[in-house]
Amino acid sequence: MARARNIPELFDLFRRTHSDECTRHWREMRVDPTDVFIATFAKSGTTWMQQIVHGLKTRGSMDFREISEVVPFIEVAWDCGIDLNAPQPQQPRAFKTHADAHTVPKGGRYIVVVRNPLDAAVSFYRFMDGWYLETGAVPVEAFVEELVLNGEKEDRYWSHLTSWWALRDRDDVRLYFFEDMKRNLEPVVRDVAAFTGIDLDDELLEIVLRQSSMEFMKAHEHRFDDNLLRDARDPVLGFPPGSESSKVNTGRVGGHKAVLAPEMIERFDEIWREEVLPVTGAETYDELRVQDGGCVE
Repeated sequence: MARARNIPELFDLFRRTHSDECTRHWREMRVDPTDVFIATFAKSGTTWMQQIVHGLKTRGSMDFREISEVVPFIEVAWDCGIDLNAPQPQQPRAFKTHADAHTVPKGGRYIVVVRNPLDAAVSFYRFMDGWYLETGAVPVEAFVEELVLNGEKEDRYWSHLTSWWALRDRDDVRLYFFEDMKRNLEPVVRDVAAFTGIDLDDELLEIVLRQSSMEFMKAHEHRFDDNLLRDARDPVLGFPPGSESSKVNTGRVGGHKAVLAPEMIERFDEIWREEVLPVTGAETYDELRVQDGGCVE
């Protein structure tokens, strides 16, 4: 089968992204109290936080083929030849997941990065276009309509956000905003180090800030492009060679405004008012950042 040329074909591919055995493995994984789960919604800074946590653990080691080799993506780990119950060379063990607070493996510690849902949606489309999607075959607004706005409720951005928001004050949870990381990363790195129990000195801080910059990650793009998963699953899905799945882009704040029509942006606002406002008391995403101590630019 080739890459999807329409939405139904894309849904079929998603259903076959990982095996049933892979799902059983992560749902039954053994969790240590010190384990750190980067539990961020798709395209909201997950890879960025993987690089930060791994850099803190290893003093900036880049001795990995792809970041999910050393900070495993639990939902696909088994299919990539990774045993989630195995020890990791440095402590604490660290994992990536897109699970919400209800379905994530319990008993560890959890880092969540929240991003403007409109920017996350556009980034998700760009990530899929050229990998799961034949390049240019599906317009961005059709993708956002079916994959983001009309997706199953338990897998949607708003459900993920509200599930973690309810836990944000717990000692085992840290919640950061993507836009605040873009504005000033140093306080986040310091807080992540304290949260994960890693001693942070000035040299380590400089290493992590440099190696988690967009310039550094772009220069080492192949270490962050899901090639581990592509090599394991592209042949199963029947994709032709040459998939593109880069995760390192500019991370531009507000970039959705040049891509999505005002009517679609209003749809996002309506869902926010229906699902997020009653839980958080914030009428908009920017208001949520202010409410939680974030700083709107």
